[in-house]
Amino acid sequence: MKINSDKSKKLSIIVSALVLLGFPSCRKYNSMGFTPGTGAPTITSVHTLSKTLTNGDSTTIYSYDTSGNLSTTVNAAPNQVVAFDSVTTAGNKGEYYVIFGTNLGSTTSVLFNGVSVYFNRALISDKSIIVSIPLNVPTIGSAANDTLTVITLHGTANYNFTVITPPPTIATVSDYDFWAGSQITLTGIGFASVTSVTLTGSSSNIAIVSQTDAQIVLQFDSASINRGNLVFSYSSAGNTVTETTTQEFNDLDNAYDIVFKSSFQNSWVDNSWSGPSGISSGATHSNGQTSSAEASYPAGGWKIEGWANWYPSFNYDTSYKYLTFWVLGGIANHTLVLVGDQIAGGYSQNTSAAAIQQISVPAGVWTFYKIPLGTGAGQLNYWANGSPAKQLGFFLQGQTGDVNEIMYFDEVAFLK
Repeated sequence: MKINSDKSKKLSIIVSALVLLGFPSCRKYNSMGFTPGTGAPTITSVHTLSKTLTNGDSTTIYSYDTSGNLSTTVNAAPNQVVAFDSVTTAGNKGEYYVIFGTNLGSTTSVLFNGVSVYFNRALISDKSIIVSIPLNVPTIGSAANDTLTVITLHGTANYNFTVITPPPTIATVSDYDFWAGSQITLTGIGFASVTSVTLTGSSSNIAIVSQTDAQIVLQFDSASINRGNLVFSYSSAGNTVTETTTQEFNDLDNAYDIVFKSSFQNSWVDNSWSGPSGISSGATHSNGQTSSAEASYPAGGWKIEGWANWYPSFNYDTSYKYLTFWVLGGIANHTLVLVGDQIAGGYSQNTSAAAIQQISVPAGVWTFYKIPLGTGAGQLNYWANGSPAKQLGFFLQGQTGDVNEIMYFDEVAFLK
């Protein structure tokens, strides 16, 4: 888990560690500065390499509990003496630890739970080794035997040491939308220990299709919510704990959909100024689907590509909070202007649109957008000119040097 400490700070801590650990200055042995013992190695204890960060007159101390949760103590007394290290039998991934023992100077390998880790030979004495626990060390399963191993030229030492299970943490998602039967892939860290997954506000089942520490695939059932956060139950230090994601996921089964499940929904139709356009099998973002809405922008053209619902149209409803969609960019990066018959500026070639209407679309990748519909600052105000709303589209202003562009829109929906 990342904390407020960069590599240069950690390096200065380690340099201080070398001084405090009292590396011997006896005669040199292969330029190491000490004479390695020739007996079998032993491990007597493992200590944390504590960090104390000072900012002005305040001091912030970072630490972890046995569940891997980061806690802080802020505004400790200035110049307060903080223990440099402390004995521990459990450690967090990504953190530094000092292994103490005897005959460690000829170490060739250090392993946590069977995984060999990098160590800097400059940070070794015959009585200590400084290492960090990498992210790929397992915390559960047959490979995780709660063992720290040091191998030297003269033997092997094992020590009972637990790598603490980190909370499941999401780095990327395959989709922020779901529906009955759909799957979402999450990547990050800590997924191997997950035993079950639920949604806030819902009792629906979320099945774990597959999982490793770095990835988990989930399959969704029917739910009765509009939006919710994932709740992971996982095992850590012998306890079952929960972690709720900061990411919000959208149930498109309960949304007002425009482009969904390879077709137009709710009587919406193509309303583009150029072609080809409309539902196309050229690309799709939706899990298990075949098509999305194609949008063509000819080079140098001032075109609007979009959709319309002439009847029964989309009446003003304050319960709708967001417009969401995925868009696959074309050859070059572009800024599209979101337009609509009832949005400020109308369904027109708007060259001075508000920032909320300007959609940056990177070339060649699917990008997700979630735009608030309200009437305040930073809101789209989709019904600014009245109700009902009948049109929604994206305007691209032509420029000299443009190329012919094709973009694709998928999972276009209004969310409550």
